[in-house]
Amino acid sequence: MQRITFLDYVRTIACFLVMLVHACEFYYTEFYPTTIIADESTRLWVSIYDGFSRMSVPLFMIVSAFLLAPMKEGESAFSFYRKRFIRIIPPFLIFMVLYAILPVAWGQFDIATAIDQLIYLPLNFPMNAGHLWFIFPLIGLYLFIPIISPWLRKVGKREEQLFIILFLISTCLPFLNHFVGYVWGQCLWNEFHSLWYFSGYLGYLVLAHYIHRYINWSTRRRVVIGSSAMFVGAIITILSFYLQTPPGTPIPTTTAEIGWTFCTINCVLLTFGAFILFSCIKRPLRFVTSISKLSYGMYLMHIFWLGLWYSIITKNFDLPVALEIPTIAVMTYLTCIVATKLLSLLPGSYYIIGVKK
Repeated sequence: MQRITFLDYVRTIACFLVMLVHACEFYYTEFYPTTIIADESTRLWVSIYDGFSRMSVPLFMIVSAFLLAPMKEGESAFSFYRKRFIRIIPPFLIFMVLYAILPVAWGQFDIATAIDQLIYLPLNFPMNAGHLWFIFPLIGLYLFIPIISPWLRKVGKREEQLFIILFLISTCLPFLNHFVGYVWGQCLWNEFHSLWYFSGYLGYLVLAHYIHRYINWSTRRRVVIGSSAMFVGAIITILSFYLQTPPGTPIPTTTAEIGWTFCTINCVLLTFGAFILFSCIKRPLRFVTSISKLSYGMYLMHIFWLGLWYSIITKNFDLPVALEIPTIAVMTYLTCIVATKLLSLLPGSYYIIGVKK
């Protein structure tokens, strides 16, 4: 498959934004499931860094859909699954095991806990590898691509627009549920509201296909519309946390993060705007392409390094929060680049970090 230049930039930046999100979590999830912000500076910078970075996961979803949906005509579903899953599943399983057992080496938990984690792996990710949740909906998206591909090949522009409109309406439900309660058929025994089948990451898949097929805007128009959508989405996403987290006040984390879930209208605007801006990039850079190829392995391993750098930086340097958070993220990112690059030199590295030599 021929490389698309701007998608390498998307992967490279999105991978860093994931690490920035997780660096921020040290500053408000200590008492999870309750959030307590220590002071005004922490409140401000966590809101800005984490809020703006919430486009990271949807960007990865859009990149996958942009490249893979619809699948090639004539290709069988099983051929598609084999190509996709041989890249993501072996590294995913290896790191699931590593996260379950390696923390025993530095005393994070004991052997009995590690064994319990290994037994639990067929059902979900290990308790100290929450970031691996992302792989499960990604797998689900891959499973669904052969099913939706015939529709994507035949559907018209207006029908696709209808799907996206219904998806956008569904992204308002987290706010409706929070401020109003059950809506559109939801109740104690039924979570499947009227727009359930237009919701979730499938909406990003259809949005990616629509962008690919129908958005042929000039660079100027991409910059204007993309920056406007990204700005509006970012402001809403940042304020949704900031306004609800006065320092020292306990608040349920789910309430504090209500605007940070990835399938909310503000995150869709933020992600769409950023993706459109990225699409203006035409010039390939070798180091960006290289990091893009390493990004899956970097994502899988970064939690190992994140805690280490948090400990080193907070114990040895007296930095303000505004610098401390991005420093942790940058050092984690650079370490992951080096570590993943070294692993890529090993025989069979494709099955460890998903990188082809």
